[in-house]
Amino acid sequence: MEQYDPNDVGLKNGHIFSLPHTYESAEIILLPVPWDATVSYNDGTSNGPEAILEASSQLDFYHPSGAKIWEYGVHMLPVNDYWKRTNRKTRALAKTHIEALENESLKIESSPSVHQVNSQCAALKDWVKEQATAIIDDGKLLGLLGGDHSCPLGFIEALNDRYPSFGILQFDAHADLRETYENFTYSHASIFYNALQFSNLKNLTQVSIRDVSPNEVALVKQDHRIQTYYDWNIKRALFNGETWDNLCQTMIKDLPQNVYLSFDIDGLNPSLCPNTGTPVPGGLSFEEAIHLIGAVVQSGRKIIGFDLCEVGIDKNEKNPSDWDANVGARVLFNLCTALHNSNH
Repeated sequence: MEQYDPNDVGLKNGHIFSLPHTYESAEIILLPVPWDATVSYNDGTSNGPEAILEASSQLDFYHPSGAKIWEYGVHMLPVNDYWKRTNRKTRALAKTHIEALENESLKIESSPSVHQVNSQCAALKDWVKEQATAIIDDGKLLGLLGGDHSCPLGFIEALNDRYPSFGILQFDAHADLRETYENFTYSHASIFYNALQFSNLKNLTQVSIRDVSPNEVALVKQDHRIQTYYDWNIKRALFNGETWDNLCQTMIKDLPQNVYLSFDIDGLNPSLCPNTGTPVPGGLSFEEAIHLIGAVVQSGRKIIGFDLCEVGIDKNEKNPSDWDANVGARVLFNLCTALHNSNH
């Protein structure tokens, strides 16, 4: 590996954070998944991994924990062209179907495209599981970059095969607990309903949830594995004088030793992610989210992987902003640091 100066200018060299690490030399591997076929509002998050890569070169790398990202190393795999092309085709089918549903011109069960979309989503899940398994078998730590929030299901399945017990800490505006949505089995709105079918997932702790259906609330109440911290309750506690650190300790108390972090960027306040797929008022500040991640590490739990999903892009062709990717790159930096710190 070439000598690297973390104080030098960030190079546009095609490497995440401008780091010089290869697959072999990096401790953490990032798997980009350019997929947002079933999004129900704004698409474009399939371009999130590339946007984060582009923005990541201008970060500075001091971390208060003392972790040195340029020493332990992060390497991002190339975006897979096949899945990028397949996403465009599948998204077109799904979008036509969704628009017909919203205009009451189609019954779900009669749509010819549903089977095709579900088939491609299942194939993507299997590919992600295969990639994740191979990377973990190589002794690497793994983070996944979406795409929409359906992307990491195969990764979670790979972890279910490896760990007899694990939990998920979910940052999100949405519960994502729908059995299906718009008749898409692997919808971004169903990721955690699907994950709860894995036998070794013992706990799902959800934070910042504030846009949720009645059926999802009912499932939260009946499934003892789910602890949901709704944004309105979080804010009420803060307004009444509770400290954020105390709330964080409460939030992580039910998590088992092995924890997977699932970070949908719309868990943050939309001022930090205005172009995410489904922005919702309210949410966490950047510092609140990072403090909660740090609380998991400080508790002595082991982070076994993470995803960062739903980072959008500005579609203003004349003067696009990279704000979403800028914030996403900084969330990614902190997720990588937490993954490293909790495994050492």
